[in-house]
Amino acid sequence: MDNIRFLDENGTFTLNNPENVSGLYFPLASETGLKSAITPNLGGDSKLDQESFLLEPVSAEDLHSRRGTRNFWCVMEDGCWSATGASAEQEADRFTPEQDESTLIAGLMWQKVSRESKRFGLQSEIISFVPVRENVEIMEVKITNTGAASRKLTCVAAVPIYGRSADNVRDHRNVTSMLHRTRTTEHGVLVKPAMSFDEKGHRENHKIYYVLGSAGDGTAPETFYPTVEGFLGEGGTFLHPRAVYERAEGVPAGTEIDGREAMGGIRFPAVTLEAGQSVVYILLLGIAEDGLEMDRVLSTFSTVEQVEQALAETKAHWQEQVNVRYHTGNPNFDRWMRWVSFQPFLRRIYGCSFLPHHDYGRGGRGWRDLWQDCLSLLLMAPQNVGEMIRKNFGGVRVDGTNATIIGAGDGNFIADRNGIARVWMDHALWPLMTTRLYIDQTGDLDILLEPAPYFKDPQAMRGTQIDPLWNEEYGNRQQSQSGAVYTGSILEHLLIQHLAAFYEVGAHNIFRLRGADWNDALDMAAENGESVAFTCAYAGNLLDLAGLLRRLAERQDKVELLAELQELLEAGPEVYEDTSRKTAVLEGYARRCIHEVSGQTVAVPLTALAEDLEGKARWLMEHIRRQEWIKDGEDGWFNSYYDDHCQPLEGITEQGVRMMLTGQVFAIMSGTARSEQVRAIVRSADRYLYKKAAGGYRLNTDFHELKLDMGRMFGFAYGEKENGAVFSHMTVMYANALYRRGFVRKGYKALQTLAETAMDFPTSKIFPGIPEYFNADGRGMYHYLTGAASWYMLTVITQVFGVHGEGGDLVIEPKLVREQFDETGEAAIDFSFAGKSFHVVIVNRLEKDFGEYLPVKKVLSREVVDTLPKDGNTITIELM
Repeated sequence: MDNIRFLDENGTFTLNNPENVSGLYFPLASETGLKSAITPNLGGDSKLDQESFLLEPVSAEDLHSRRGTRNFWCVMEDGCWSATGASAEQEADRFTPEQDESTLIAGLMWQKVSRESKRFGLQSEIISFVPVRENVEIMEVKITNTGAASRKLTCVAAVPIYGRSADNVRDHRNVTSMLHRTRTTEHGVLVKPAMSFDEKGHRENHKIYYVLGSAGDGTAPETFYPTVEGFLGEGGTFLHPRAVYERAEGVPAGTEIDGREAMGGIRFPAVTLEAGQSVVYILLLGIAEDGLEMDRVLSTFSTVEQVEQALAETKAHWQEQVNVRYHTGNPNFDRWMRWVSFQPFLRRIYGCSFLPHHDYGRGGRGWRDLWQDCLSLLLMAPQNVGEMIRKNFGGVRVDGTNATIIGAGDGNFIADRNGIARVWMDHALWPLMTTRLYIDQTGDLDILLEPAPYFKDPQAMRGTQIDPLWNEEYGNRQQSQSGAVYTGSILEHLLIQHLAAFYEVGAHNIFRLRGADWNDALDMAAENGESVAFTCAYAGNLLDLAGLLRRLAERQDKVELLAELQELLEAGPEVYEDTSRKTAVLEGYARRCIHEVSGQTVAVPLTALAEDLEGKARWLMEHIRRQEWIKDGEDGWFNSYYDDHCQPLEGITEQGVRMMLTGQVFAIMSGTARSEQVRAIVRSADRYLYKKAAGGYRLNTDFHELKLDMGRMFGFAYGEKENGAVFSHMTVMYANALYRRGFVRKGYKALQTLAETAMDFPTSKIFPGIPEYFNADGRGMYHYLTGAASWYMLTVITQVFGVHGEGGDLVIEPKLVREQFDETGEAAIDFSFAGKSFHVVIVNRLEKDFGEYLPVKKVLSREVVDTLPKDGNTITIELM
């Protein structure tokens, strides 16, 4: 199997015969809503949202079973050939000497597939992309006669139009086809369903789904095949359609057919190509709100010149968005990082749905996504992140939980009217991590004092009760006793989130797991489960929050906080050891806030508040060190969880060693693990979790048990997804934690093994980027839409290159190892900070490793940064 080759510094890559690898797909999307997935054979789908699919929805398994693709046929006297490789004959020729030669070249948001037929002497070149601000997918198809003699051919575009909700795949599929109103126009086929219906009711439809075509000079098609049954013919298939093989005439423009599955079948006039001559066709696959929009799209992209200009603009736009560039001793790694840095933009567009592996949910992002995706934006496009953060705090409830149904745009949260309470115990963690990075990058400490509303819906008492007085007229904003919407500072939101978590503990005085933590598959220990891993993380957060309070105390003495919050602040160290008293404190506070709050505030000294948080953090860390450490000779690690029977999840058992990576990550990152414990954890992780062939550090050892008292992960086959796969997100956070604690070599090992596995195409079998996880065979799974990309970027930029903010100042503190310098002894990074572009060069002429060269910490104050020009700022650091 060929490996992927990079062609330039922009990450453009090529792969030969890509159809010989299963499951490959590529994202194409606009900034205005259209989201496509496309395979090397032009399978996949295209949609605006859950309700509006232009092409039939596909899951990963559909990629090799569905044959209704974006096809393009060349019909000749001696046979028929698919320019996309999707014909019965080409399927039969695959893996034989008669197989077409094909090559894929792709870059950010565009794909080109070239294919050559040995049998017919034809070559196709199909470029696919979505313009940045249009809801249309463009295919530019070029057919070339590579033979010695002239050849007459008739070209037929064949794209099935699904035109309805994804739910209708198995819910009234045939019935909803009866709603279709299909028309042929001068340039193509459009479908405007009369209505849509589901459990929400019946709604008149206004969207138009269309496939339009023209020759490269704007010439219109000849005839059309507007229905699937008419195109396939009785007994025909998409790989052998009778309309193509029997040279059916088709129907003219102006034809109307109702109540049938629609087909974007377009037949172009016959052409004769001399040897070496080419012909170009343009196909437009889109969704429009009305006929005027469709006509505008057609006039904008009807010629080769227009399409090539749009392609150039699309390429330039996405390259500009990814405004971080890397230069190390490994050019392939640097180019691979272009794709890793691009993935957070895909998350912003696709959410966690709408790609073949991401066939769950109905679009949108989760609570964690809102905050973790901001991490990468703070490094690449920080200008609007402050406003995003302010709006997102409006999703926090006054009991410290948060909305889990998130609408489109920023700060739009939807009430849960289904009464399905779901509390993820880690949700309060991420807003502070993001806010702290924002403050460090911008110096905007005042954001802590800015007001934000609280979210309100029927859920109360941290998801354990329903507020009987809430109704839709109340709205989704927490009110005070006066009936006014109550707003508290962002600092107040952060305090409530962390203090409520501190008091919600289980039998071992560890924070309760509730519905799950970061690991959604630990979802069956809601009563007695506890998360040691994220208790460590909260302890680290409490120290970080205390640090921010001390910085704020340099400006002012006190801060106004909701009066009810005093109940969570007044309980002192005497309560910390007593789980029942802690539970009573939280219950008392939450009960006072079931429906409304007083609206009254009290002034709290910032220094005393910081001391209180530090005391809680120190108590947590000592408690965990004392209670959760598992000793394994000279090595050891921390227990990460308790199951629903109150038993520790990890240890040395009769079934073997049980160890999870998650608890080690946050024990290290938070500072809970002392340096000697970090060394022991690293040895244990290398011994029990590391498997290079699988991609690095597995999430856990094999427990050899179906633990119904812990979570569905133990029902997965070992080595798959959350049960023992190499889960990129947690591995990257492990690397980040190690870098922070000075264990640079070990952090580099974790990062590099992921990168090497992802770039080893014969193993990973994915296009460039980092997947959610690598399965037991090392294949990359759930590609593109993973928070691991943001964390990988964050780690490479802020830890490896050491470029980060501290209170708005620019700090450069490199932690590069010897291999990361090029043959001249240099490594470099291009990035933006405070609206200025920087090129930082780290010079290691003496070829020293980390730990051998002297530590470096260069600081540019914000005042200095503000005086620099917008572009052209180069900083060179010589290591000694």
